[in-house]
Amino acid sequence: MNYWLIKSEPNTYSWDDFVKLGRDHWDGVRNYAARKHMKNMKVGDLALFYHSVNEKSIVGVAECVREYYQDPTTDDDRWVVVDLVPKEKLKRPVTLAEVKADERLAEMILIKIARLSVQPVKKEEYDIIMELASN
Repeated sequence: MNYWLIKSEPNTYSWDDFVKLGRDHWDGVRNYAARKHMKNMKVGDLALFYHSVNEKSIVGVAECVREYYQDPTTDDDRWVVVDLVPKEKLKRPVTLAEVKADERLAEMILIKIARLSVQPVKKEEYDIIMELASN
């Protein structure tokens, strides 16, 4: 199993919006590095759901239920989507400030390449985030 982090602006598409749908394709990705990561997502992989912009916090966990296919929101065949379902809302959000303050997460891509909308997360990083969310 692999772990990921996906970003969304909560005023555009929030965790609550995602939960209401129950399943959705992750669309609108127009960055080649993020696309590459989506192409590497496998059924059963978990993704931390991150609210960007004002909130800047990890709020939930999604699960990949369908591997990449053509993005239905565009005719441009360069872009893909994956299908995700909400798995769990975190007991409490983990803020970007907390991630940056935890030296165990110093190499996390969320800190190193902040603007990347889909990014891999190491198992150890995922476990630390889940630990922080439970405190």
